[in-house]
Amino acid sequence: MALTEGSAHQADGGTGADRGRRRDDRPGTGPAAHARAYIALSKPRVIELLLITTIPVMFVAASGVPPLGTALATLVFGTMSAASANAINCFFDRDIDQEMRRTRRRPVAMAKVTPRGALIYGLVLAAGSTAGFALLVNLLSAALSAFAILFYIFVYTLLLKRRTAQNVVWGGIAGCMPVLIGWSAITDRLDWAPFVLFLVVFFWTPPHTWALAMRYREDYAAAKVPMLPVVATDQRVLLECVLYSWATVATSLLLWPVAGTTPFYALVALVLGAILLVQAHRLLWRVRSGATGPKLSTMGFFHLSNAYLALLFSAVTVDPLLAGLLG
Repeated sequence: MALTEGSAHQADGGTGADRGRRRDDRPGTGPAAHARAYIALSKPRVIELLLITTIPVMFVAASGVPPLGTALATLVFGTMSAASANAINCFFDRDIDQEMRRTRRRPVAMAKVTPRGALIYGLVLAAGSTAGFALLVNLLSAALSAFAILFYIFVYTLLLKRRTAQNVVWGGIAGCMPVLIGWSAITDRLDWAPFVLFLVVFFWTPPHTWALAMRYREDYAAAKVPMLPVVATDQRVLLECVLYSWATVATSLLLWPVAGTTPFYALVALVLGAILLVQAHRLLWRVRSGATGPKLSTMGFFHLSNAYLALLFSAVTVDPLLAGLLG
């Protein structure tokens, strides 16, 4: 369970370099400082975004409140799974992390955790999460979790990230996996509804990530990571953001007939989608009017897309509870 570059911004303290400096440069080499370094290695704020998609789908799968034990086990082992992928990612990306302002304060890049320590930590978490899913949840969720880790490391980190501008498009599949894992944890099978939500996250990821990458274009260029904003014009990037935003909204509305949600979900998805699309089109209009750089305010879209996903999946959580009350 892992997200790609778009949400790494959350793990590194956003654009508040001073916040990151105060947090990461605290003195001390004792157990507490060591523990903080390993927690940071796990990218906890990235994991928060994964839980935003995992928890709601369990409510839909259970048609109400999911079994507490299964839900807690899924969250614990899902957190371990994501942390393992993030730690191993830091091991492989330690060279480019040192080149980028946004990532140079990560524990391995700052030598607060050794590369060997990061790799061992990640591998232990991967083994523990997979075994935990298999023993306490079910084999399907264990297999999906293991696939997410392997995909994030071998396909996204090692194959796509440094070679193609489509890195976050296909690499984002790893960040969609919590939806399938949450569903399979409750039902021990897969269905059309989780695949619809999978596609929502899939289409949401590129514009969310590219909005951040436009802000940190120089960082990616210095690290020789061919993010789309590095190799394409602003107009091309924002046009693709608009297209992916339309796909996100259309797919979110598809959940209504596929999962049989109440009109409450459909209304929320429609309103949130309209807000997202207005902002995406506004960015495209700005660049076509000649705006560049900070005047585009792409970080506003980045933060809006975070809120969009959180609120949409909140509606996914509430809808089955509302259906139970009305039914």
